[in-house]
Amino acid sequence: MRNFERLNSFLDARLKDIYPEPDIEPGISITKLTVPKLIQTHKIKPGAKILDVGCGHGHALRAFRQEGCEAIGIGFGEEAENARKDGFEIIEEDMSFSNLPDAEFDLVWCRHVLEHSLFPYFTLNEMFRILKANGVFYMEVPAPETSCHHEANQNHYSVLSKNGWNSLLYRTGFEKIISYDIDFEATTGPDK
Repeated sequence: MRNFERLNSFLDARLKDIYPEPDIEPGISITKLTVPKLIQTHKIKPGAKILDVGCGHGHALRAFRQEGCEAIGIGFGEEAENARKDGFEIIEEDMSFSNLPDAEFDLVWCRHVLEHSLFPYFTLNEMFRILKANGVFYMEVPAPETSCHHEANQNHYSVLSKNGWNSLLYRTGFEKIISYDIDFEATTGPDK
């Protein structure tokens, strides 16, 4: 029991690391471009059930709704409240310890959230568990060792290389992995 108490204490302390997501570019534009592309490429039908993990200000939720999907989010704090005011169901729970049912979602969207996981392999297993067979899992994470120094952010615990993430995805059970880079200039320099 002592180990579980230490783990719970550690997890409770990490709640203090959470900070509000800035509502800024290029994230807004990337989301607006990526959602329709995912819908079209993977032939996601209207009415599909979508989970936005780390829903932030709700940009992806709104984009999926515009595509006719049923989108719900996982999020915390003021940002989640803003999305809730727009009529979205927002679940406040840790992405790694979800109470969501197995094989529930046609698409799971994780844009800039998995780097916040203390247990990335475990978290990916949770995403796989809640995804329907032949469902689509979209993840976008920051690259390590760029001019933005993502690994130094307050609650970025898992800023892994592309090969590191792909290895975990394969181990989890994902079979068809399509990988690409989103390169852009940040105020600190190139983020690639």
